[in-house]
Amino acid sequence: MFYPLATSTWDEKETEALQEVIESGMFTMGARVREYEDAFAKKFGTEYAVMASSGSAANLLAIAATFYHPDFNMERGDEIIVPAVSWSTTYFPVSQLGFKLRFVDIDPHTLNLDLEKTKKAITDRTRGVFAVNLLGNPVHKSQLQAICDDANILLMEDNCESMGARCEGQLAGTFGLFGTFSTFFAHHICTMEGGMVVTNDRKLNDTMRSLRAHGWVRDLPSDTHLPVDPDPFVRQFRFVLPGYNLRPLEMGGATGVHQLKKLDGIVAQRRKNAEVFKNLFGGVNYLDIQQETGESSWYGFAIVLKGHMAGRREEVVTALAENGIERRPIMGGNFLNNPVMEHLDHSIGSEITVAEDIDKNGLYLGNSQEDMTERLQKAFEVISSVAE
Repeated sequence: MFYPLATSTWDEKETEALQEVIESGMFTMGARVREYEDAFAKKFGTEYAVMASSGSAANLLAIAATFYHPDFNMERGDEIIVPAVSWSTTYFPVSQLGFKLRFVDIDPHTLNLDLEKTKKAITDRTRGVFAVNLLGNPVHKSQLQAICDDANILLMEDNCESMGARCEGQLAGTFGLFGTFSTFFAHHICTMEGGMVVTNDRKLNDTMRSLRAHGWVRDLPSDTHLPVDPDPFVRQFRFVLPGYNLRPLEMGGATGVHQLKKLDGIVAQRRKNAEVFKNLFGGVNYLDIQQETGESSWYGFAIVLKGHMAGRREEVVTALAENGIERRPIMGGNFLNNPVMEHLDHSIGSEITVAEDIDKNGLYLGNSQEDMTERLQKAFEVISSVAE
């Protein structure tokens, strides 16, 4: 494929790390995972970082820990505001914990939550906003935080697509109670499968560590807020929360340590590629591109067809495929159009128009840590040929 969606960020460091794990004979969560967690927390300036088996698992872990947090008094049926455009695992954990999803439209420029519509969508049952930093682009930190503070609700971040992005000088994923990250292959750094949650809240950290491993407390210090049996033998199999098995592997921790050291360089090259993308696609009258808030880490390059190209996405997708250019819908499009919605308790908090346009006319191209100039020029030529 001439222009794949993503390329590998690995070199000999990661393969050597895998071999060291294999030779150690210790594969399940252990010292290497903890080393990676400590390095991640330091990198993002948070008190705690908790690794999970995937970014999807990180979302589930964080939302569940919020539900079981002793200070928040969350109840089933409480509303959580979510954007109408995101990946499925933004929504599923919210619903699976018994919360009611409240969908709000996105901003046509940033493709993140429309802040004015978010403010108007808050009701007496709203307990939080699960904001998504879409395709590398952070939400507007201070404005969204002010909305949540005024309503006395929680701000939570799904930052799985936006590692390394910044708004107002602060790293995305650190704006609210927690931020989640994914290290799947196509993302900024890769640990094969893997996710992370960062937070400054000690109780949330301890709750996540319990929930991650069956709901037990064997890995927690004695001063945790969770009940710890005084008998160390009994404590090994004493369960205090209805947990999961979301534990990562030592291989993920070992590779993550090396990948994290490459993050700044990876983001810098992605931003250079974005300048090429903006120069090529930014002034075209038959499509719009995503406008960054602060400093996007440019997971991918979103395109929304308009004017005489509106409704012609299939032609563009076909032409790109014929030229070896991989492409995807912009996440789940208007997620309300997915058949799974019949299984999710939800309400609609605003008119949904931008997300509907994205559903019909949106697509994105990949980005990576490589120089994308030649690939982006080819993509532009292909799309321009369709638009003629």
